[in-house]
Amino acid sequence: MEREKLLKPGTYFMTGNTAVAEAALIAGCRFFAGYPITPSSDLMEHMARRLPQVGGIFIQGEDEVAAINMVLGASAAGLKAMTATSGPGLSLMEEALGLGFMLELPAVVVDVQRVGPATGIPTLGAQGDVMQAIWGSHGDREVVVYAPSNVQEAFDLTIDAFNTAEELRLPVIILLDELIGHGYGRLRVPNLDEIRIVDRKKADIVEGYMPFKTHVLVPPFAEPGKGFRLHMTGLVHDERGYPVIDRDATERLLTRLLLKVRANRDRLVSYEVYPCDGIDKAEVMIVAYGSIANIVKCALKRLKAHGIKAILFRPKVLWPMPDVELCKSVESYGVENVLVVEMNYGQYLYLVRAALLHCPTPYRFVSITPGFYPSPKELSERILRVLS
Repeated sequence: MEREKLLKPGTYFMTGNTAVAEAALIAGCRFFAGYPITPSSDLMEHMARRLPQVGGIFIQGEDEVAAINMVLGASAAGLKAMTATSGPGLSLMEEALGLGFMLELPAVVVDVQRVGPATGIPTLGAQGDVMQAIWGSHGDREVVVYAPSNVQEAFDLTIDAFNTAEELRLPVIILLDELIGHGYGRLRVPNLDEIRIVDRKKADIVEGYMPFKTHVLVPPFAEPGKGFRLHMTGLVHDERGYPVIDRDATERLLTRLLLKVRANRDRLVSYEVYPCDGIDKAEVMIVAYGSIANIVKCALKRLKAHGIKAILFRPKVLWPMPDVELCKSVESYGVENVLVVEMNYGQYLYLVRAALLHCPTPYRFVSITPGFYPSPKELSERILRVLS
């Protein structure tokens, strides 16, 4: 019966926020907790309507701190769980996200970015949460951060995010922005049997179960109600989940938490080089992501009219960063200048700059005022001025 209530195969016209919600349901999400905050509130409202239809649970918490902790609790109880927020809410969730990494609890957090800091401009989009998403909570841990550029990718990458969270047992972040979240676009939903859905690996032997085995990169999950003896703590712990103050145990645990992402880096990395056909050399490579990348694609045509051969390098996954792939593209296209375009004052720029140490190339930065999208004409003119 639940399957019958999921979005049917076909072509739709909907917002990015709605696409994320419907993808989450198809991925198996059956718990959502959140607190209203523009521009993610309509995603939450959609889940409030749809989750009961598929046998799921929706809770509006008293704040974002309560919401993320409920999500972690639901995940610990065996449900696929998610929340949605914006920059101020993500700030409040960071401590609990650190707990999620330590307890190795799958979860998906959607951040529909808006202008900041503080209250900023709630109704206008921006890209100011990149650093917060990648490095927000304290301590050493690795995160996976997705950055869709359109409604179709909002759908596709949400399913990928749930699969990654379940496979690697960790919280995963999806960075949208107001334009993608509230903007309408075409969505093609394939047959549900064609969509790869991953569920967490469950332990099958109760006797002697160790919830945090160190010789297994991603330990199997103890299914609630099946007789497993389980202890969880945010403290550094041993294989049993018991707190320890021991150098070897600390190194084993923290190294494994990092390796879950680092060892899977090659399959997690995702990016697009545009245009991919009809061009073998480019003077300029523009690095952009999210909604800004769409404007860059249009601006490329104007740059070509001015005699400048340019390509777009667009990460779909911001972290792990496709640094090796970026350098390979620089070398294979004979790029002479790298231009980073962001709707902030330079966040992903730092990662691009670090990547270029391995393929020394002059780089420049174009900062777009958060909240105020340029037209392709305006952006191309700014790029021409920077290049000159």
